[in-house]
Amino acid sequence: MKYDVIGDIHGCYEELVELFETLGYHSHDDIYTHPDGRMPVFIGDITDRGPYSMRCIDLVTSMVSERRAKYVPGNHCDKLYRYFKGNNVQIKHGLETTVEEYRVLSSSRQNAVKKRFMSLYEHSPLYLEIEEVQAVVAHAGIKESLIGRHDKRVKSFVLYGDTTGEFYDDGRPVRRDWSQNYQGSRWIVYGHTPVQQPREVNKTINIDTGCVFGNALTAFRLPEEETVSVPSRQPFVEEKFSYFSD
Repeated sequence: MKYDVIGDIHGCYEELVELFETLGYHSHDDIYTHPDGRMPVFIGDITDRGPYSMRCIDLVTSMVSERRAKYVPGNHCDKLYRYFKGNNVQIKHGLETTVEEYRVLSSSRQNAVKKRFMSLYEHSPLYLEIEEVQAVVAHAGIKESLIGRHDKRVKSFVLYGDTTGEFYDDGRPVRRDWSQNYQGSRWIVYGHTPVQQPREVNKTINIDTGCVFGNALTAFRLPEEETVSVPSRQPFVEEKFSYFSD
């Protein structure tokens, strides 16, 4: 099977539809399928910040439940899940846009969205090993030494990256550039940290090209090892991009 790993969507539903069409997918009953049987893989952070988080939830949950796509969670997915559970989470850093959309829905629609998203999250792996194309998909990446583990350390890494516990002045966590030390033979496909161009280091590739910050939405195709991007329809916010240089 061939795969299309899709970077952080963050509520950018229109760009996701355009990306699917660019990749050659066709829509039937709100499910996107490829005539060659390709499998989309969502890399997490499907909601928050962008304009259409509810529509993204509907599309992704439908495709995954119909086994037309695969999904791994991101940190924003984790936070939305905890919000739906009733935990005391801070409604900021993008969650406020999703909550605003959610709160105007009817109670029956709210229950349906909550149930579908919580089921998606609860049944998703922390990361996905795809042996056919020698790749591992994880939202914020994963060290080679962590592959095969599913403990709290791994969950923290795949959701938030290799954090140091320190923070920049703007509140962003300081992260180590783990990709520089990766020596594995399998691709590590990840997102989480916006970059203006897909960032390839060793055999890792960051495909979060900051769609919600006005740049692009990107897919990484395997086994072709090709990237395909569509332009964002959101305002460009330059300061949101890259904290590492190659």
